[in-house]
Amino acid sequence: MKIEFAPLHIPWERRLQTASVLQWLISFLCMAQCSIALFILLLFTRFWLISALYAVWWAFDWDTPSKGGRRSHRVRNSVVWRYVKDYFPITLVKTADLDPSKNYIFGCHPHGVMSIGGIINFTTEATGFSKHFPGLKPHLMTLSVLFRAPFFRDYVMSLGVIPSSKESASYVLRKKEGGNIIIISVGGAKEALDAHPGTYTLVLQNRKGFVRLAIENGTPLVPVFSFGENELYDQVENPKGSWVRWAQDCLQKIMGFSLPLFYARGIFQYTFGFVPYRKPIFIVVGKPIQVGKKHNPSQDEVDELHKRYLEALCKLFEEHKLKYNVPEDTHLSFV
Repeated sequence: MKIEFAPLHIPWERRLQTASVLQWLISFLCMAQCSIALFILLLFTRFWLISALYAVWWAFDWDTPSKGGRRSHRVRNSVVWRYVKDYFPITLVKTADLDPSKNYIFGCHPHGVMSIGGIINFTTEATGFSKHFPGLKPHLMTLSVLFRAPFFRDYVMSLGVIPSSKESASYVLRKKEGGNIIIISVGGAKEALDAHPGTYTLVLQNRKGFVRLAIENGTPLVPVFSFGENELYDQVENPKGSWVRWAQDCLQKIMGFSLPLFYARGIFQYTFGFVPYRKPIFIVVGKPIQVGKKHNPSQDEVDELHKRYLEALCKLFEEHKLKYNVPEDTHLSFV
């Protein structure tokens, strides 16, 4: 295998972009585990008081993630995120105005290997979310287990992230003053296993919890599609029925998150590694679907709204796919 090395003379701007993506990648993959290890390690050193005091603080602060979290304007506006955004680059595309006096549920598709587009767009101000949607605060939902990692939980909350649970979602959506958005990557870990370049398969056919949540709170649903998300990584072939996919499905059921065998480029060469490809991502936010409020909706009512949502998502995809280099004969498929 011939290795294609990066040129020696690369502009500093591009080097900073790669370094910023690398730090984000390390944080995404390793920071939670390192935080737990550091917390335990400090207990056996002369700095044990740090962990002890943090444990006391943690006990008092335990419910904060499920009560809207604790975002930091400074962290969300860090210049590092601008470099991450420019690496790909990532662009936010607005198709309709949203009323800041209301709350919303964004369904973000596809999940991709790491949901890079959704994370940068909704947990930072790199793409100018607040300028596009003034008066609205995004709350990206992620695995609840991440909020059980000391220190790391505070970093995650500073980005405006909340646990992926009905309790935390309902807390945000019931704020009568409005101005809040929860973002759900509906396909989740299972969909990540289908995140191959050129594929548009969404795990959505039987995912209806977010629809029921919308009806119970009378919250408009907004379809969001991230064009280019599946192009950032290659994956080891894992068709359904293969032993690779069987092992991944088993691990996903046990751990709650999937382990896609992904690869892309390296830091100083373009042949192999775990740094994502420089491929553009366009996050298109669709028009809101108005939802009537009902405390205990019937299954038929949930199914009807779910059908409307699928139709709106397909329409959004079809209206924009040619702009973002998706072949005309390509359509969304649902499993």
